[in-house]
Amino acid sequence: MLSPVTMAVLTITTAAGLDAALIREVAAGQPVAIAPGLAGAVQRRCAEARAALRDGGPVYGVNTGMGALVGVRLTEHQQRAHQRNLMLARATGGPPWLDAADTRALIAVRLRTFLSGDSAGLCQRLVGLLDSGLLPAVPRTGVGCAGEIVPLAHAFGPLAGIGRVLTPAGGTQPAGDALREHGLAEFDLGPREGHALLAGVPGATALCLRRGAEAAGLVALMEAAAALSITAVRASRDPYAAACARGDDLLGQVLGRLREAIGAEAAPGALQAPVSFRVVGPVLAHVLRAGAGLAAAADRALTGVTDSPAFLDGRFAGTAGFHGIDLAAHCDQLTAALAHAAEVSAARCHRLLDPRVTGLPAQLASRPGPETGLVTVHKRAAGETHALRRLATATPVGLIETSGGQEDVQSFAWEAAENLRGALRHARVVTACELLTAYQAHALSDHPPPSGCRPVLDWLGGLLGPVLTDRPFGEDIERIEGAAPPGP
Repeated sequence: MLSPVTMAVLTITTAAGLDAALIREVAAGQPVAIAPGLAGAVQRRCAEARAALRDGGPVYGVNTGMGALVGVRLTEHQQRAHQRNLMLARATGGPPWLDAADTRALIAVRLRTFLSGDSAGLCQRLVGLLDSGLLPAVPRTGVGCAGEIVPLAHAFGPLAGIGRVLTPAGGTQPAGDALREHGLAEFDLGPREGHALLAGVPGATALCLRRGAEAAGLVALMEAAAALSITAVRASRDPYAAACARGDDLLGQVLGRLREAIGAEAAPGALQAPVSFRVVGPVLAHVLRAGAGLAAAADRALTGVTDSPAFLDGRFAGTAGFHGIDLAAHCDQLTAALAHAAEVSAARCHRLLDPRVTGLPAQLASRPGPETGLVTVHKRAAGETHALRRLATATPVGLIETSGGQEDVQSFAWEAAENLRGALRHARVVTACELLTAYQAHALSDHPPPSGCRPVLDWLGGLLGPVLTDRPFGEDIERIEGAAPPGP
């Protein structure tokens, strides 16, 4: 649970204004409000949808049961009870829970989809949930359904006093108790509102938005680590020439940044450096390309139809807005790209320990023999890459029937986003291993580093100090992993 935020409130005037960048700010604590004009437009759309409901035609999950119970028509009284029951019956998850920022991002994405006008008029209540500092306890794993009905029941049940919220101490408490402590009433779900809260893939969208931003920051650090390694072995600069990027503008940008960091090398250590050094540009360009693909998929999810049935063109229509295959596939692509980049990074760590490649003391030990050096830092990198490799799977492959004989075709977008979170964690550690290893290689070298590498070396020096003897290098890796990276 977060304390109420004190930043200035940002007013949203259009649905498009709550874009990916602002959602990430909301995740970090930015409070928002809805402009009266936008709130009025959403309410008018909601009134149109409710008028269509009153016409009496069957609308799945609203005036009928769901799944195998679709043939059961609900009375008006049953319809109201049904919306609350949807939250009760589908809250089957458990810990571990999403962290505060991921949970706020999920709520913000749900708000964005409702502001589009497809769904119910719950927008002000979602803003109030963000403002209150109350954070629902949302399961991080175990989403074995088409769409996200399980985690979304946990995310939005607390509006109606259902489920649990996180506590500052890291536990949970009943949502009803937390609402009363904050002087808030339980929300009475109106026609179709419970169903709308459970529709679509706002959770996977939110997680993809946050993981994509983390990946972009990590790639910048990967570039810095690779530049240190390239200069430590005095690699030939041939693979980084502008001409090598012919036909690929993104690769050209990566190679340009590398050239700026590594400078020229008058006397290369060998005609060709090991492959892991020569492929730096294409490997990192591929990670960036995969990240851009995920960002585009998340933008499509923000603006596309997420409700089913959705109120479109004056009537309710069944849709596939819950499927999430676009997000799942792009998460998997980025996870695989990170796995490959981490494997190549670990290979560079291995080469940096080899005096035949660097001309430096074996294992980068200050006193080879009495001192072991950094050989086990590479072993840590190898272990992290092995763990990462297991996450690089095709998540949408392997459907599991979970609806009592009906089709329930899963894309497992939520699982794909969780795999990406793990991939980022492992890749950060591998990058920290390479930074530590390359830093020590430069410390032992007689060749001055190029000016483009000096800011990163100075940053590492401030974190680590000189490595003059063996020590628990895991603590150094942790310092690097947890520190804010140097600026450009």
